[in-house]
Amino acid sequence: MEYSVERALAAPPDQVYAAWTTPERFARWFGPRIFTTPPGRVVLDARPGGAWQATLVGEHGFEATLGGFYQEASVPDRLVFTSGAALVTVTLRSERDGTVLRFQHLGAAEEHVRAAWLESLDRLAEHLGVRP
Repeated sequence: MEYSVERALAAPPDQVYAAWTTPERFARWFGPRIFTTPPGRVVLDARPGGAWQATLVGEHGFEATLGGFYQEASVPDRLVFTSGAALVTVTLRSERDGTVLRFQHLGAAEEHVRAAWLESLDRLAEHLGVRP
């Protein structure tokens, strides 16, 4: 399933990039709301060939670990990484007093995976602020 989404964020590109590449910041917004992502359970090695991994913790101790490998990491405007069997591209464009984030997902994904990414992007927007 291929899909793409854009979000207008109130933060500059370097701060948005840091939210994607700093474990403590990533943990604040990644995953559906019914999960938490403990900062100690996030690994982000944002460089070509580096790995990323995040463990989502749900109620009753349920855990799901997601991850993949970075193919590109261009500070502060582009990340390309795998997520399972999919390829994800995040591009950041400075615009007005913030950033336009474009998220593109290429590859097979169940509907719940699509919904989880979209909810994560909503949480990212809440974390960074939405540009008017």
